[in-house]
Amino acid sequence: QVQLVESGGGLVQAGDSLRLSCTASKRTFSTLTLAWFRVAPGKEREFVAAISWSGGGTSYADSVKGRFTISRDDAKNTVYLEMNSLKPEDTAVYRCAARERYRNEYPYWGQGTQVTVSS
Repeated sequence: QVQLVESGGGLVQAGDSLRLSCTASKRTFSTLTLAWFRVAPGKEREFVAAISWSGGGTSYADSVKGRFTISRDDAKNTVYLEMNSLKPEDTAVYRCAARERYRNEYPYWGQGTQVTVSS
């Protein structure tokens, strides 16, 4: 079992930056693949970014590519999402997720942190 706790959300203006953090409870954090998803009002959950258990591979949604960066610090059991050049359409609840290497889906989820971008 893995507990995930996000932090760092808030209200910002368009063009601003924000860094989200997600800390996990699992001792073998380094073996987890981690991801960020978001849910905007009235929309379905959307994949944002992921980083492999080794940290060597990352992937991004086209909508955030070039603006967002996912990274991890295994010594701190934490995954980050650096968000730059924020747009009003980035407004959503951001949730981190984790899975073991042998899984295709993410069974572990955080509660989420709200990000609101005003125009």
